[in-house]
Amino acid sequence: MISEPAKKLLVAQVGTELSAHQTYMGISLYFTRQSLNGWAKFFHEQAVEEADHGWKIINFLVDNEVKFSLPQVGAAPTTYKTAREAVEVAQASERRVTELFETLANAAREARDNRTLQFLQWFIEEQVEEERTMAALIDLIDSGLNLFQAEAHLGAVARE
Repeated sequence: MISEPAKKLLVAQVGTELSAHQTYMGISLYFTRQSLNGWAKFFHEQAVEEADHGWKIINFLVDNEVKFSLPQVGAAPTTYKTAREAVEVAQASERRVTELFETLANAAREARDNRTLQFLQWFIEEQVEEERTMAALIDLIDSGLNLFQAEAHLGAVARE
């Protein structure tokens, strides 16, 4: 049985994942407007991944017979002063998500909710990758390559 604190936090996490989806769609649109199609594609794929994360949580809740409404998701910016600023927003989002998953895991542990704790392990591992990827993108931007040249390295950044 999923603990009551975990239920509430998981539903809220669905909203967080869908908000991250919106954020990444906005960043993708920013890069599209700059004709940086490789960067736009990268962030579009990140957006889809975030929506998939939300869906994974939704399925867990449904499988465990938790009734809930989808959290409301707000608008996301589509303009940034620089590419670095856009990636910094993504990095901050990933760090926030990591903190929320840590809070969720702690709540599940305190409630002896092993089912939820086991479910969260995948997300916690995923967040290590997500944070590393955003840090690598900032390094790529700071490398001195222009953003069009840097597009050739985006695939390698995501696989490292």
